[in-house]
This record gives sequence, structure tokens and C-alpha cells, in this order.
Amino acid sequence: MPELPEVEVVRRGLDRWVTGRIFADVEVLHARVVRRHEGSLRDDLIGEQIRCVSRRGKYLWMPLSNSCSALVAHLGMSGQLLMQSDSTPDEAHLRARFTFTDPGPELRFVDQRTFGGLMVAPLVGDGAGGQLPAIISHIARDPLDPAFDEVAFEMRLHARDTEIKRALLDQSLVSGIGNIYADESLWRARLHGRCRTGLLDGASVRVLLRHVRAVMSEALHQGGTSFDSLYVNVNGESGYFDRSLDAYGQEGEPCSRCGTLIERERFMNRSSAFCPRCQSIS
Repeated sequence: MPELPEVEVVRRGLDRWVTGRIFADVEVLHARVVRRHEGSLRDDLIGEQIRCVSRRGKYLWMPLSNSCSALVAHLGMSGQLLMQSDSTPDEAHLRARFTFTDPGPELRFVDQRTFGGLMVAPLVGDGAGGQLPAIISHIARDPLDPAFDEVAFEMRLHARDTEIKRALLDQSLVSGIGNIYADESLWRARLHGRCRTGLLDGASVRVLLRHVRAVMSEALHQGGTSFDSLYVNVNGESGYFDRSLDAYGQEGEPCSRCGTLIERERFMNRSSAFCPRCQSIS
């Protein structure tokens, strides 16, 4: 599933290509893509102008010119938002097509596994003078958000008293961190994912957040992490941060810090990769 860096790469590309454009037509090619939308996506969008493209965690939204609603997109496991010429052949898993009143490229939503989705949702205040879709107002800010509150995060972390990796994946505590970047950040911070949050002091939490930001910023600079063709940016290009991974996907390889073989264990219907020497639980 795309994580924060991948979704931010897509947001930046979309912002360049669709901001200021007016919807001319909307074609929904698979009903599942609008399963959470009430009414007609086409009727709600035609004639509306996109004001910008925003993101919280792994969600994208495009505020509309009526200023009280937005087109919301979630990529799910395999969703792609692509800018394509109308002469480009349809993708095998094309689920929705958006055309505009100008002659520029059209926007396509492609989703092989159909876990992603699109909907128009009302906007509410975000508590910092901005707006966000009401349906994602429960999602916490991400560590790259200028309004992210480290002190509040540390307090909630200690109050929750859970395993630190579970906390990093909890979107109500901090958003945008998935399995890949959790493993990478914990490796850099020398913390095992099963360490209890209630036992971490403030300094350890701050060090971890510093590494989370560093990992995500580096991934963002490299276009995200692509293990297959399912994640691409709006131009259909893959990221290459997978070449820089120290823990995730490195099972059986020597730790680049101490030489101990990286191990993998089951975790929440997925897995965790870690160095048993650098990331001791005790």
C-alpha cells in the first residue's frame, strides 16, 4: 500500500496538473470505485473547478470551487492517479476518467485490486485555520505536517501504552506511516517494534520522530518506494527508495550497521524486519 511519501509524490504531481481546471465530464467504469459516494459523482463534479490538491496521511482531496466540498481519493493497495493524453489507450484496470474544459491531459483512476475509492465529501475545519473532508477528520496529522504537535503525540503515546510499532501504524495517533517506513525508522532509532510506548522517555520519542521524518523525506526525494508496478506517480514513473532500505525486505542480509543478519517476524497480519543486535527489546 502506498504510504505518505508515495501519496505526497502523487499530490505534488496532481497539484501541478489539475489545480485551476474545470471538470467537463466524469466517467465511472467500475461501481466499486464510488461505493462510498452517495449520488452521482458526475453530477457533483461537472462544472466545478479544482482549487488545489491536499493530503492528510494517505488520503488526497481536491477542494472544489463551491468551497464546501472536495473530491476525495484513497489509493488503497494499488490505486493510481494518472495524467494521460486522451489518445493514450485505456489501462487494463481503468476505473474512472475525468476530462476538463481545457485541452490538457485527462485524469484517470486505475486500480487493479479495487480497494481504493473516490467520493465527494463536505469540508470541515481542521483546527488550524484550514479545511479537510469530514470523513477523515479523525486521522491525525503526519510528522511532516508543520502543525504536527510532538508534545501531544508523546502524551498520547504514553497514555496508550502499546507496542511502539503498533502506535506508529495507528492513524489516530500519527498518520502516513506504513509498514515499510515504520521498520526503517525503528531500525535507525535502534528500537525494536515490540518495545512498550509507556517505557519510552521523551528523548527516545523525539529521536524516533527525527528518524521518521528523515526516512520519509529521503523517500519523498527519491519518488517513494516501488516494489512492483502498482505504485507510480502521475506520469507513470516508479520511485527508487527501495534501493536504500536497511531493514524492510532485508531478511537474511547483514545489517548495514553491525553485520548481524536481519530477521523477520509476523506482526499484525504482516511482518516486521529488524536487527536482533541493534534493536534489542530490553
